[in-house]
Amino acid sequence: MSEPAEDPHANFKGVKPVEERHKLDEAALDTWMRANVEDYTGPLSINQFKGGQSNPTYQVVTPNRKYVLRKKPGGKLLPSAHAVDREHRVMSALYPTGFPVAKQYALCTDDSVLGAMFYVMEMVEGRVLWNGTLPELEKADRRRVYENKIATLAKLHNTDHVAIGLADYGKPGNYFARQIDRWSKQYKLSETETIDEMNKLIEWLPQTIPPGERTSIVHGDYRLDNLILHESEPRVIAVLDWELSTLGDPLGDFTYYLMNWVMPHDGRAGLGGVDVAALGIPTQEEAVKLYCEQTGRDGIAQLDWYFSYNAFRLACILQGIAGRVRDGTAASAHATQMIARIRPLASAAFMYAQKAGLK
Repeated sequence: MSEPAEDPHANFKGVKPVEERHKLDEAALDTWMRANVEDYTGPLSINQFKGGQSNPTYQVVTPNRKYVLRKKPGGKLLPSAHAVDREHRVMSALYPTGFPVAKQYALCTDDSVLGAMFYVMEMVEGRVLWNGTLPELEKADRRRVYENKIATLAKLHNTDHVAIGLADYGKPGNYFARQIDRWSKQYKLSETETIDEMNKLIEWLPQTIPPGERTSIVHGDYRLDNLILHESEPRVIAVLDWELSTLGDPLGDFTYYLMNWVMPHDGRAGLGGVDVAALGIPTQEEAVKLYCEQTGRDGIAQLDWYFSYNAFRLACILQGIAGRVRDGTAASAHATQMIARIRPLASAAFMYAQKAGLK
């Protein structure tokens, strides 16, 4: 599908020749795929997907089909980051349930094949959209896309993780406490400048966690450009990028997605300041209602706390990218632009914390 020339995200869509630093041994991959991937026939050629901050992602083209390969980056890595084996495991468990994920073919844990762990899955063909106002779509379809995105996330949270073999995919309970601790540590390991608001949030957030936790599979980065939509229908056919998935409180996942309604609109997923009703997009209140109806809730109390937590977490993730830029292991030139977002996110997190009671 051709992209309009004025698309500001064209640089992050589609494929490009593999960068020198990310080159793979094609002969070794071909040998491994012959042994491990059902119905594989070569020869193969490899492209690299544009974008992708974290794990280098490749398109493997063969005469019969295209595959996607995700691998760990090389170089110095933070503890527990880039867990491609976890991505492979959660998608393998979800695929048979009918949840929209790519079919998994094989995982390679032998670093000698391509230099790091990787997995191969089907390439799902469809639309990846970036702009939350969905200018490409008709008004009625915009609403259907948002309704389907919310229903898809609710379906994930309603999935019985024990029944599909993921009882040990994360630790049960204390999700927010563990997440705040994890991201605070990552932030400190990657810190490139002192941001007072972040240090205050590191202290305040763990002391103010809302009660009433449930446990489900959480995606961890559920957003528009991590979804593949059907080529012509307003529905999600694959959820991508499960690197941050674990067992946890589904409200962490949903309120992260809900942040789109308050984040400023900059041509990406944010809808802040946009007249969503005029575009056919559900309002924030309608989005909450749709999700709550599908997950058996009366509503969501303390939204400001969740918004503070999510902006804080995002700032920590971006600080991790800043640290990788410093250490020379970041996978995208786009990373430096993301670093510029750390301070505004810290300020937003602090503002929501004040609304939630931080003195």
